[in-house]
Amino acid sequence: MTVEDALQSYVLRLGDNALVIGQRMIERVAGEPELEEELANANFALDYIGQARMLYSYAGELEGKGRGEDDFAYLRDSQEFRNFLMVEQPNGHFGDAIVRQVLFESFYLLQLEQLADCADTRLAEIAARAVKEISYHLRHASQWLIRLGDGTDESHQRVKESLERYWRYAAEFFDGDDVDDWIQRECNGPDLGALAKTWRDNVEALLEQATLPIPDDNLDQTSFSRAGGRQGNHSEYFGFLIAEMQHLQRAFPGANW
Repeated sequence: MTVEDALQSYVLRLGDNALVIGQRMIERVAGEPELEEELANANFALDYIGQARMLYSYAGELEGKGRGEDDFAYLRDSQEFRNFLMVEQPNGHFGDAIVRQVLFESFYLLQLEQLADCADTRLAEIAARAVKEISYHLRHASQWLIRLGDGTDESHQRVKESLERYWRYAAEFFDGDDVDDWIQRECNGPDLGALAKTWRDNVEALLEQATLPIPDDNLDQTSFSRAGGRQGNHSEYFGFLIAEMQHLQRAFPGANW
Protein backbone atom coordinates (compact mmCIF):
# COMPACT_ATOMS: atom_id res chain seq x y z
CA MET A 1 0.00 0.00 0.00
CA THR A 2 1.53 3.30 -1.11
CA VAL A 3 1.34 6.53 0.87
CA GLU A 4 -1.02 8.02 -1.71
CA ASP A 5 -3.28 4.96 -1.78
CA ALA A 6 -3.68 4.80 1.99
CA LEU A 7 -4.23 8.51 2.38
CA GLN A 8 -6.68 8.68 -0.50
CA SER A 9 -8.73 5.80 0.88
CA TYR A 10 -8.85 7.39 4.31
CA VAL A 11 -9.68 10.87 3.02
CA LEU A 12 -12.45 9.46 0.81
CA ARG A 13 -14.02 7.75 3.81
CA LEU A 14 -14.08 11.02 5.69
CA GLY A 15 -15.53 12.79 2.69
CA ASP A 16 -18.21 10.15 2.19
CA ASN A 17 -19.31 10.37 5.83
CA ALA A 18 -19.54 14.15 5.59
CA LEU A 19 -21.41 14.15 2.27
CA VAL A 20 -23.93 11.48 3.23
CA ILE A 21 -24.84 12.89 6.62
CA GLY A 22 -24.99 16.36 5.06
CA GLN A 23 -27.47 15.01 2.51
CA ARG A 24 -29.58 13.44 5.23
CA MET A 25 -29.63 16.73 7.12
CA ILE A 26 -30.65 18.65 4.00
CA GLU A 27 -33.66 16.34 3.75
CA ARG A 28 -34.80 17.61 7.16
CA VAL A 29 -34.98 21.26 6.10
CA ALA A 30 -38.54 22.59 6.56
CA GLY A 31 -39.36 19.61 8.75
CA GLU A 32 -37.94 20.64 12.12
CA PRO A 33 -40.04 21.41 15.22
CA GLU A 34 -39.32 25.15 15.12
CA LEU A 35 -38.02 27.74 12.66
CA GLU A 36 -34.77 28.38 14.53
CA GLU A 37 -33.98 24.68 14.39
CA GLU A 38 -34.59 24.58 10.64
CA LEU A 39 -32.04 27.35 10.13
CA ALA A 40 -29.52 25.67 12.41
CA ASN A 41 -29.94 22.33 10.64
CA ALA A 42 -29.48 23.92 7.21
CA ASN A 43 -26.26 25.59 8.34
CA PHE A 44 -24.95 22.37 9.87
CA ALA A 45 -25.67 20.53 6.62
CA LEU A 46 -23.72 23.15 4.70
CA ASP A 47 -20.79 22.69 7.09
CA TYR A 48 -20.72 19.01 6.21
CA ILE A 49 -20.97 19.67 2.48
CA GLY A 50 -18.07 22.10 2.79
CA GLN A 51 -15.98 19.48 4.56
CA ALA A 52 -16.82 16.92 1.89
CA ARG A 53 -15.69 19.31 -0.83
CA MET A 54 -12.32 19.89 0.81
CA LEU A 55 -11.79 16.19 1.41
CA TYR A 56 -12.84 15.15 -2.10
CA SER A 57 -10.59 17.78 -3.65
CA TYR A 58 -7.65 16.43 -1.65
CA ALA A 59 -8.56 12.83 -2.55
CA GLY A 60 -8.47 13.80 -6.22
CA GLU A 61 -5.02 15.32 -5.84
CA LEU A 62 -3.74 12.19 -4.11
CA GLU A 63 -5.21 9.97 -6.81
CA GLY A 64 -3.68 12.05 -9.61
CA LYS A 65 -6.20 11.03 -12.29
CA GLY A 66 -7.95 14.35 -12.76
CA ARG A 67 -11.01 13.56 -10.69
CA GLY A 68 -12.46 16.27 -8.47
CA GLU A 69 -15.21 16.81 -5.93
CA ASP A 70 -18.09 16.42 -8.41
CA ASP A 71 -16.71 13.13 -9.69
CA PHE A 72 -16.52 11.62 -6.22
CA ALA A 73 -19.90 12.95 -5.11
CA TYR A 74 -21.98 12.37 -8.23
CA LEU A 75 -20.27 9.89 -10.53
CA ARG A 76 -19.65 6.91 -8.27
CA ASP A 77 -22.02 4.00 -7.78
CA SER A 78 -23.29 3.02 -4.34
CA GLN A 79 -20.73 0.26 -3.77
CA GLU A 80 -17.91 2.76 -4.28
CA PHE A 81 -18.93 4.85 -1.27
CA ARG A 82 -17.20 4.07 2.02
CA ASN A 83 -19.32 5.85 4.63
CA PHE A 84 -20.52 4.41 7.93
CA LEU A 85 -23.92 2.75 7.86
CA MET A 86 -25.20 4.98 10.66
CA VAL A 87 -25.01 8.19 8.64
CA GLU A 88 -27.08 6.79 5.77
CA GLN A 89 -30.00 5.66 7.92
CA PRO A 90 -33.31 7.48 7.27
CA ASN A 91 -34.07 10.55 9.31
CA GLY A 92 -37.20 9.17 10.95
CA HIS A 93 -38.60 11.54 13.55
CA PHE A 94 -36.73 14.40 15.21
CA GLY A 95 -35.49 12.22 18.07
CA ASP A 96 -34.00 9.73 15.60
CA ALA A 97 -32.06 12.48 13.86
CA ILE A 98 -30.77 13.92 17.16
CA VAL A 99 -29.59 10.54 18.43
CA ARG A 100 -27.80 9.83 15.14
CA GLN A 101 -26.08 13.23 15.30
CA VAL A 102 -24.98 12.74 18.91
CA LEU A 103 -23.58 9.24 18.41
CA PHE A 104 -21.79 10.03 15.15
CA GLU A 105 -20.50 13.47 16.08
CA SER A 106 -19.24 12.26 19.46
CA PHE A 107 -16.96 9.95 17.47
CA TYR A 108 -16.25 12.33 14.58
CA LEU A 109 -15.09 15.12 16.88
CA LEU A 110 -12.60 12.81 18.62
CA GLN A 111 -11.37 11.59 15.23
CA LEU A 112 -10.91 15.14 13.95
CA GLU A 113 -9.08 16.26 17.07
CA GLN A 114 -6.56 13.46 16.55
CA LEU A 115 -6.23 14.20 12.84
CA ALA A 116 -5.59 17.89 13.54
CA ASP A 117 -2.22 16.78 14.90
CA CYS A 118 -1.46 14.16 12.25
CA ALA A 119 1.71 14.18 10.14
CA ASP A 120 -0.09 14.94 6.88
CA THR A 121 -0.27 18.74 6.78
CA ARG A 122 -3.20 19.04 4.38
CA LEU A 123 -5.38 16.58 6.26
CA ALA A 124 -4.44 18.22 9.56
CA GLU A 125 -5.54 21.62 8.23
CA ILE A 126 -8.90 20.28 7.05
CA ALA A 127 -9.46 18.51 10.37
CA ALA A 128 -8.57 21.59 12.42
CA ARG A 129 -11.13 23.63 10.54
CA ALA A 130 -13.80 20.93 10.89
CA VAL A 131 -13.19 20.60 14.65
CA LYS A 132 -14.64 24.06 15.23
CA GLU A 133 -17.79 23.24 13.27
CA ILE A 134 -18.42 19.81 14.75
CA SER A 135 -17.81 21.03 18.30
CA TYR A 136 -20.74 23.39 17.89
CA HIS A 137 -22.88 20.77 16.15
CA LEU A 138 -22.35 18.31 18.98
CA ARG A 139 -23.09 20.85 21.68
CA HIS A 140 -26.33 21.75 19.93
CA ALA A 141 -27.45 18.13 19.44
CA SER A 142 -26.47 17.21 23.00
CA GLN A 143 -28.67 19.95 24.40
CA TRP A 144 -31.59 18.58 22.40
CA LEU A 145 -30.90 15.03 23.58
CA ILE A 146 -31.00 16.16 27.22
CA ARG A 147 -34.15 18.17 26.55
CA LEU A 148 -35.90 15.19 24.94
CA GLY A 149 -34.62 12.52 27.30
CA ASP A 150 -35.42 14.51 30.44
CA GLY A 151 -38.66 15.91 29.04
CA THR A 152 -42.12 14.43 28.84
CA ASP A 153 -42.86 10.72 29.19
CA GLU A 154 -43.49 10.54 25.45
CA SER A 155 -40.30 12.36 24.42
CA HIS A 156 -38.27 10.21 26.84
CA GLN A 157 -39.70 6.96 25.49
CA ARG A 158 -39.34 7.89 21.85
CA VAL A 159 -35.73 9.04 22.14
CA LYS A 160 -34.94 5.95 24.22
CA GLU A 161 -36.19 3.82 21.34
CA SER A 162 -34.12 5.90 18.90
CA LEU A 163 -31.02 5.30 21.00
CA GLU A 164 -31.61 1.55 21.05
CA ARG A 165 -32.09 1.55 17.27
CA TYR A 166 -28.94 3.50 16.41
CA TRP A 167 -26.60 2.19 19.10
CA ARG A 168 -25.85 -1.01 17.22
CA TYR A 169 -24.33 0.93 14.31
CA ALA A 170 -21.71 2.60 16.52
CA ALA A 171 -19.52 -0.52 16.55
CA GLU A 172 -18.45 0.24 12.99
CA PHE A 173 -16.70 3.43 14.14
CA PHE A 174 -14.05 1.37 15.91
CA ASP A 175 -13.76 -1.63 13.61
CA GLY A 176 -10.47 -0.61 12.01
CA ASP A 177 -8.68 -2.14 9.05
CA ASP A 178 -5.31 -1.86 7.29
CA VAL A 179 -5.98 1.74 6.21
CA ASP A 180 -6.76 2.82 9.76
CA ASP A 181 -3.67 1.00 11.03
CA TRP A 182 -1.51 2.69 8.39
CA ILE A 183 -2.84 6.16 9.21
CA GLN A 184 -2.20 5.60 12.90
CA ARG A 185 1.27 4.20 12.38
CA GLU A 186 2.63 6.41 9.61
CA CYS A 187 0.69 9.65 10.11
CA ASN A 188 0.16 9.74 13.87
CA GLY A 189 -3.54 9.22 13.22
CA PRO A 190 -6.33 8.17 15.59
CA ASP A 191 -5.97 5.17 17.86
CA LEU A 192 -9.42 3.61 17.47
CA GLY A 193 -9.07 1.56 20.63
CA ALA A 194 -8.41 4.64 22.73
CA LEU A 195 -11.16 6.56 20.92
CA ALA A 196 -13.68 3.81 21.70
CA LYS A 197 -13.15 4.18 25.44
CA THR A 198 -13.28 7.98 25.35
CA TRP A 199 -16.35 7.92 23.11
CA ARG A 200 -18.18 5.58 25.43
CA ASP A 201 -17.26 7.59 28.53
CA ASN A 202 -18.45 10.80 26.88
CA VAL A 203 -21.70 9.32 25.60
CA GLU A 204 -22.51 7.61 28.90
CA ALA A 205 -22.02 10.89 30.75
CA LEU A 206 -24.39 12.63 28.33
CA LEU A 207 -26.99 9.86 28.61
CA GLU A 208 -26.91 10.21 32.37
CA GLN A 209 -27.79 13.89 32.03
CA ALA A 210 -30.59 12.95 29.64
CA THR A 211 -31.88 10.28 32.10
CA LEU A 212 -31.54 7.70 29.35
CA PRO A 213 -30.34 4.12 29.97
CA ILE A 214 -27.30 2.81 28.15
CA PRO A 215 -28.44 0.26 25.52
CA ASP A 216 -27.56 -3.34 26.24
CA ASP A 217 -25.10 -3.99 23.45
CA ASN A 218 -21.37 -4.65 23.11
CA LEU A 219 -19.40 -2.33 20.80
CA ASP A 220 -17.09 -5.23 19.98
CA GLN A 221 -19.89 -7.35 18.52
CA THR A 222 -20.35 -6.51 14.84
CA SER A 223 -22.39 -8.14 12.12
CA PHE A 224 -23.37 -7.40 8.53
CA SER A 225 -26.42 -5.49 9.73
CA ARG A 226 -24.23 -3.19 11.80
CA ALA A 227 -21.14 -2.76 9.66
CA GLY A 228 -19.86 -3.02 6.11
CA GLY A 229 -20.20 0.54 4.86
CA ARG A 230 -16.45 0.98 4.52
CA GLN A 231 -16.37 -2.10 2.29
CA GLY A 232 -19.15 -0.74 0.07
CA ASN A 233 -21.88 -2.91 1.62
CA HIS A 234 -24.68 -0.48 2.32
CA SER A 235 -28.19 -0.64 3.72
CA GLU A 236 -31.28 -0.76 1.52
CA TYR A 237 -31.77 2.98 2.10
CA PHE A 238 -28.53 4.09 0.50
CA GLY A 239 -29.46 3.51 -3.14
CA PHE A 240 -32.44 5.84 -2.82
CA LEU A 241 -30.31 8.47 -1.10
CA ILE A 242 -27.65 8.69 -3.81
CA ALA A 243 -30.22 8.39 -6.61
CA GLU A 244 -31.83 11.59 -5.38
CA MET A 245 -28.50 13.26 -4.65
CA GLN A 246 -27.02 12.41 -8.05
CA HIS A 247 -30.12 12.98 -10.17
CA LEU A 248 -29.19 16.43 -11.49
CA GLN A 249 -25.63 15.47 -12.43
CA ARG A 250 -26.79 12.27 -14.13
CA ALA A 251 -29.53 14.12 -16.02
CA PHE A 252 -27.28 17.05 -16.98
CA PRO A 253 -23.69 15.76 -17.22
CA GLY A 254 -21.07 18.36 -16.44
CA ALA A 255 -23.18 20.54 -14.15
CA ASN A 256 -21.11 22.14 -11.39
CA TRP A 257 -21.77 22.83 -7.71
